[in-house]
Amino acid sequence: MSLPATMLEARGIVAGYRRGDPVVRGVDLAVPGGRALGLLGPSGCGKSTLARVLALLHAPFAGAVAVDGEIATGYRFRAPRALRTRIGVAFQQPRLAVDPRLRLADIIAEPLRACGRDLSAVPELIDRVGLTPDLLGRRPHEVSDGQLQRACVARMFALKPRYLVCDEITAMLDASTAALLVGVVRDYCADTGAGVLAISHDPVLLRRWCDDVVAYDDLTNSTSKPSSSLRYPA
Repeated sequence: MSLPATMLEARGIVAGYRRGDPVVRGVDLAVPGGRALGLLGPSGCGKSTLARVLALLHAPFAGAVAVDGEIATGYRFRAPRALRTRIGVAFQQPRLAVDPRLRLADIIAEPLRACGRDLSAVPELIDRVGLTPDLLGRRPHEVSDGQLQRACVARMFALKPRYLVCDEITAMLDASTAALLVGVVRDYCADTGAGVLAISHDPVLLRRWCDDVVAYDDLTNSTSKPSSSLRYPA
């Protein structure tokens, strides 16, 4: 008996925020385990909506998300925990992705607490992203965007997900911090065999980061087929 494919898949996804006006229409996409897939497209083409659907944070109007061959039966809090915890996600704007009342150490530990797991992994997570101890007691408004994004990336790793959805995670950062975070994500994937979907409008970044890149001009097209597909050496 063959085992199910190890991948995170979007199958015929139609999604948006108002019925009759989809932002994403008819998208098929597969993120293999152990590989980095880049999704390239201009701002406003639907990349972030697709990212939220793949992370099981936004329910599509039609289509399905499959995780290692298992179809998700719910989204957000209705998503089965066994599937939800296989996917880690980080977004472009870290200040909109965290509770501003929490200190950085608590932001990183948040998924572990939510799942009733012990916090013994937190020091390793902090070390992995290069946060210094003096920052851990600070709240989001007391740190830079780069420092806060490091905490968000550490939080993404907390439950040891099999897939990472990285939605423009370097867009608001300086070049050195962006390079550091890409390296951190690549190291995590190398250590764990996780697959990553790296979303960006920057082709140079994706070429350096990813094994393959698919480019969409507009995810609202009725066919939603890639405008190009590029393969880079691993």
